[in-house]
Amino acid sequence: MADKETTRTVSPFEYAPAPESRAIVDIKPSYGLFVNGEFVDGTGKAFKTVNPATEEVLAEVAEASEADVDAAVKAARRAYTRVWSKMSGAERAKYLYRIARIIQERGRELAVLESIDNGKPIKESRDVDVPTVAAHFFYYAGWADKLEYAGYGTQSLGVAGQVIPWNFPLLMLAWKIAPALAAGNTVVLKPAETTPLTALLFAEICQQADLPPGVVNIVTGAGETGRALVAHEDVDKVAFTGSTDVGRAIAKAVAGTDKKVTLELGGKAANIVFDDAPIDQAVEGIVNGIFFNQGHVCCAGSRLLVQESVAEEVLGKLKRRMGTLRVGDPLDKNTDIGAINSAEQLARIRELSDIGESEGAGRWSPPCDLPSNGYWFPPTLFTGVSQAHRIAREEIFGPVLSVLTFRTPHEAVEKANNTPYGLSAGIWTDKGSRILWMANQLRAGVVWANTFNKFDPTSPFGGYKESGYGREGGRHGLEGYLK
Repeated sequence: MADKETTRTVSPFEYAPAPESRAIVDIKPSYGLFVNGEFVDGTGKAFKTVNPATEEVLAEVAEASEADVDAAVKAARRAYTRVWSKMSGAERAKYLYRIARIIQERGRELAVLESIDNGKPIKESRDVDVPTVAAHFFYYAGWADKLEYAGYGTQSLGVAGQVIPWNFPLLMLAWKIAPALAAGNTVVLKPAETTPLTALLFAEICQQADLPPGVVNIVTGAGETGRALVAHEDVDKVAFTGSTDVGRAIAKAVAGTDKKVTLELGGKAANIVFDDAPIDQAVEGIVNGIFFNQGHVCCAGSRLLVQESVAEEVLGKLKRRMGTLRVGDPLDKNTDIGAINSAEQLARIRELSDIGESEGAGRWSPPCDLPSNGYWFPPTLFTGVSQAHRIAREEIFGPVLSVLTFRTPHEAVEKANNTPYGLSAGIWTDKGSRILWMANQLRAGVVWANTFNKFDPTSPFGGYKESGYGREGGRHGLEGYLK
């Protein structure tokens, strides 16, 4: 009899590839910066953005220098002083609503480009990211003329400098820009250097919506560009999503200034399964919690805590489910797990996974044929993990799950909170009283009950401890953009 550990469930169906066409996307050979409503050449050097699934160079993109950042901030200040701050909330709402409609109309184009530049499966960019992006602009369009009811005042701050990561390039853009514009601020946004293309396509959408020049400016580049934006003396608000190390550096850079700051940083979320949980439903939630977007999710359920009495059953069903996951072409509509975003991130995932194995944890992946080109890592879980293991303490940011066990709810809380992070957690149980008790005990900004990774523009998101401070989304998301 074959070893249960290595047996892969064979589907009765053979799926033919069903790739989405790239023809809908017009990727230009080179891109400039978007400043004052126009695309302009940068004064710095250019860098290449690469398709992580094939290592194909997609385009050359301008790297904004300090002078370029200064020009973008000045354009944002002019637009704020002369146009945007003087406009009524109802008029601002019209622009936000128009942008949301254009995002819907160009949704297929945005989804394909996001998957090409980022590596995520098309079914995630098409069915999750883009609809949620449009929903955020619709939602904050509704707030633009109702700020007096939000409870945070009605006076905008001025110019917002925003720096976003590569894991959800378009969605993080919406989380940042939509509330800022609704509150009456103007924006200079820097996308991640590995995923700039959908931000630049969004710049075209701003032109299509006739957004006044300078209200949204996009400067591309790497760390130096971001530092120049954060440090600029005429930026009133800094919003950052990314690693905890960079978040610390930003907090130090703005200390002693009057800049308002929100930081949404790393996480090491616990997904807690009790013995009375609906096991099949929990397994789906576990898979969604860690393998969605290749595990490139700050709130990923990367630590699975299972009650001892059902640990064997949960692991058996989880391994069978992992055996059905399809790894491959992000543009194939059948793909479940796409490419790792960059060679650097792949090296980080491999390093921490090898360390987990060397520390004595049991490593397992289903049989998986990975493409020969691009950056790939199979869905992986570790058993026999202790809280001292690095894979239980450090953010791997990839499709890697660490499994720990517990006996009592108090032990589950203790293990879940034994982390410097505090972004999210999941609870799987049939008892509503236990959910309420656990939610009050867990030091996490977001707690999901019998589900995971559910987002809505009306709901605030953010963390505690080294996961940052401030909230994005919902009414609370306006606070960081109002005096």
